[in-house]
Amino acid sequence: MCGIAGIFHIGTAKPVDPARIGAMTDAIAHRGPDGEGVWTAPGIGLGHRRLSIIDLEGSPQPMGYADGRFQIIFNGEIYNFAALRCELEAKGHVFATHGDTEVILAAFAQWGEACLSRLDGMFAFALYDQRTRSLFLARDRLGVKPLFYTALSDGSVAFASELKALLVHPLLRRVPDERAVEDYLAFGYVPDDRSIVKGVMKLPAAHCLTLRSGGGLAEPQRWWDVDFTQRSRAKVGELEEELVALMRAAVTSRMVADVPLGAFLSGGVDSSSVVALMAESSRRAVTTCSIGFDEKGLDESDYARTIAQRFATDHHARTVGADQFERIDRLADIYDEPFADASALPTLSVCELAREHVTVALSGDGADEALAGYRRQVFHAAEERVRGLLPAGLRSSLLGGLGAIYPKADWAPRPLRAKTTLLSLARSGAEGYADALSVTGPDARQSLYASHMRGALGEYRAEDRLIRLMENAPARSGLDRAQYADLTFWLPGDVLTKTDRASMAMGLEAREPLLDHRLIEFAARLPEKFRVRRGQGKWLMKSAMERYLPEDILYRPKMGFVTPISAWFRGPLAGQARAMGSRSALARTGWFDGVALDRMAEDHIAGRRDHGRLIWQMLMLEKSMTRLFGL
Repeated sequence: MCGIAGIFHIGTAKPVDPARIGAMTDAIAHRGPDGEGVWTAPGIGLGHRRLSIIDLEGSPQPMGYADGRFQIIFNGEIYNFAALRCELEAKGHVFATHGDTEVILAAFAQWGEACLSRLDGMFAFALYDQRTRSLFLARDRLGVKPLFYTALSDGSVAFASELKALLVHPLLRRVPDERAVEDYLAFGYVPDDRSIVKGVMKLPAAHCLTLRSGGGLAEPQRWWDVDFTQRSRAKVGELEEELVALMRAAVTSRMVADVPLGAFLSGGVDSSSVVALMAESSRRAVTTCSIGFDEKGLDESDYARTIAQRFATDHHARTVGADQFERIDRLADIYDEPFADASALPTLSVCELAREHVTVALSGDGADEALAGYRRQVFHAAEERVRGLLPAGLRSSLLGGLGAIYPKADWAPRPLRAKTTLLSLARSGAEGYADALSVTGPDARQSLYASHMRGALGEYRAEDRLIRLMENAPARSGLDRAQYADLTFWLPGDVLTKTDRASMAMGLEAREPLLDHRLIEFAARLPEKFRVRRGQGKWLMKSAMERYLPEDILYRPKMGFVTPISAWFRGPLAGQARAMGSRSALARTGWFDGVALDRMAEDHIAGRRDHGRLIWQMLMLEKSMTRLFGL
C-alpha cells in the first residue's frame, strides 16, 4: 500500500521540479513510511511513498519498464499478479522483480488500457508512456483506492492519493465549492467526482483517464460496471456453494503477504465470515482486533469475543468512550474533506490497535452493499412492492397528504415512525431511496442555510445526482437500483474512504475480500428472494454461513459500527454542541443561519429532537473548513 503524486504538463515539455514532487509525497508520507522515490522527465514528474507488503526489498517506485519507455506509480495490491506474470512470461516478457507493480507495467505494454479488466485487486495508478507523451490514470472497480486530480493555471495537471498532497502546490487556489457543501450535508461526505476544493476532482471508481501531450483535460471513461439485469436460474443449494467458494477464494487470495496479517472483527456477520474463512485457511491462529463502546446498547464486543473463541484467534480488544472526541482534530487532518461518518472514530481506533500487531488487516466491508444487508434496502424492497400496487397519482395525493400531517416522532418505536415511510411512498423509488440514503434532508438543510447560501446553490439539490444514477442503472427492480446506488455512490464515498484514510494514517493496509469483483458480479445476478426474504437482508449469505457461524451471530438485529454520539452530545460533549451556534466559524461563513444552529443544539441537548448526527456533521465541517480555508 502506498501514496502517489505527480504533475503532467499537457501542453509543453516544461521541466517539473523534483523538489515539488517530493513536497507532495512528503504530505502523504503516512501512506508509505518504508520508502520514497521521485522520477522526472521533460513535462512529467512522478512521486511515490511505499508501505512494503510484497517483495519487501525489491519493487521500488517509480518503476520503469521496456527500457524506460513506461514509468508507473501504483497504490494498491494486485491479488492475481502471480498468474498474470506467468501468462506474460509465456508471451516473452522478462521480469526483474517479484512484486505486482512490474506486472501492471508488462500488462499495459502487452494489452494497453484493456489490461484493467485482467487486474484482480484494489488500485490507483499513474502510468506514463515516454514515446507517446501520454499519462494514463486508473482506479479500481469499486473505488477502494483514491485518486484526486486538478488542472492548474500553468497548463499542468496535478494528481495524488489524497487532497493534502495537492494542497502543497502553490498554484492550487483554495476556494470552497458551495455545491460540495450541499453534497456533504446531504450525504455526510463529498461524493465522486467533486471535492470540497473548487476545481479539484476525484477520478470515480471503475474509471480511467488518458491525458495526451497537446490535448486538453479529457473526460474519465468507465471501464467496468456492475450489471443487475441478469438473473441466475440455479437452485439455492448450488448458489450457496458458489457463494462460499467465491468468498473462500477472495479471502485466501488476500492472505498473501510478506508481513504480519490479521483481521478486523466486529462480531457481525461479515467480519465473522471473513475470520471463519481465514481460520479455515491458516496454519496459525488468526490475529483479530475489535473495538467496543462504553455505551452498552451499542457495544458488540461480546459477539466479537464469541467468534474469537470459536475460531481460537489471537484476539485484541479496546473500548472507545467520549474521550475519543479529543481526536476530532486528528480526523479533520486525516480526511482533509469534511467527513461525517462518526464511525470514523472507532475505525481509526481499530486500525491503531491492529497496527500494533499486524501490517495488513482484512475487513468485512462490501457484503451489505452487494447482498442487500442494509435495513434501508430491506425497507426499500417492501416499499417498492407497495408502489407496484398503487398508481403514482394516488400515492402522491393520498400517502403524501397523510405523510404531511403525520407527526415526526424520532423518540417513538420504529413501527410508529410512519411519517418518513408515507412521504417516501408518495414519491418514486429513486426519490424515496435518495432520501433514505441522505443524512440531512433537503428541508432540514434549507432551514439551516442563510439566504446567501440559498442564492449560491440556486436550483442545485444534492439528491438529484443520485436519483439520476438510479434511474439510469443497469437494473431490473427497485432493489437492484438501490444496491447499485450503494455500490457505486455510497460505498466509495463513505465506507471505503473511511477505511482507506484511517488505515493509511496508521501505516496499515486494509483489504476487502467481500469486494472481490467476481463475488459482486455473482451477487448482482441473484434473484431478489435470495437477497431479501422474510424481512432478512443478506439471506443467501446467512444461510450459506450457517455451517460456520452460530445463529445469534447470523440472525440478530444488525447494529453496525455505530458511535453513541447522540448520548455524548447530551452529556460530556454538550458544550461542544452549543459551540456550533451563532458564534461559530460556520456562522461566519455566511452559509448558515446562526440562530438556527443555536436552536438545533438546544433542542438536542434538551431531548426534544435527536440532532446528534447533524451536530457531528457541522462540527466536522467546521474543523475541515478551518483547516483548509482558514475560516
